[in-house]
Amino acid sequence: MSSEELFLPALNPETVLPRTGSNYPEPLKAKVTGRSKHALGDAAGLKNFGVNRVHLAPGAASSIRHWHTRQDEFVYVLAGELTLITNAGEQVLQAGMAAGFPAGKADGHQLVNRSQANAVYLEVGDRVAGDAVFYPDDDLAATQSTRWSFTHKDGSAY
Repeated sequence: MSSEELFLPALNPETVLPRTGSNYPEPLKAKVTGRSKHALGDAAGLKNFGVNRVHLAPGAASSIRHWHTRQDEFVYVLAGELTLITNAGEQVLQAGMAAGFPAGKADGHQLVNRSQANAVYLEVGDRVAGDAVFYPDDDLAATQSTRWSFTHKDGSAY
């Protein structure tokens, strides 16, 4: 059986259309230019957690540096090299390395591709309702009920 003939629950990640761009408000959207996500968890019909295969072009960032109040996050590098930036500083992650970000730990994190080659990683996070996200380096805050809502840190709208 070829990968084109797979049927659920199996799937070929190459057949999942990538999402580019971001739901960040302008002008912050530009900070993730060069990122594309394949929503593998959605394609498999998962409801309780998400799984994305993320491609970062050279110079691209995974997100704005952030942390979640209720959502655990986990990343596993599949290919290339990424710089993990946290409150503690920077570390280089290569293929086969992973990192986890527990909910409620105020340690802003982000991955940046500072190499000259594309990088690919898996991103796994739960889908707990009522999450809030804090962005220590930017004037941005987010809350989630059914959809994500972004404001300035003082609560005013974008």
